[in-house]
Amino acid sequence: MNLLTQTANSLWQVVLVGLLFGAGLPAIFALGLKSLSAGTHPDAEGAPLPSAAGKLGAAVCFAVVLIAIIAGILMLMQGFLESSFGIHVF
Repeated sequence: MNLLTQTANSLWQVVLVGLLFGAGLPAIFALGLKSLSAGTHPDAEGAPLPSAAGKLGAAVCFAVVLIAIIAGILMLMQGFLESSFGIHVF
């Protein structure tokens, strides 16, 4: 029974990380693109300009995606950075 409990515990963690990185990051990126187009107003020539709130929302969404990508790369390079340069990231 202990093995089944440990397997179930590991399984939900893998599923959660898979959803976060597999579907969550593209969804956050899409939300950033959507916030750029929301609340647009035309300029003098009629071209759409995003609002300040839309720009801020997009910047936050894009920053979250960028931080997640950098954290993932650092996790993959953790052993290399420790052995080659003595840098302990996590």
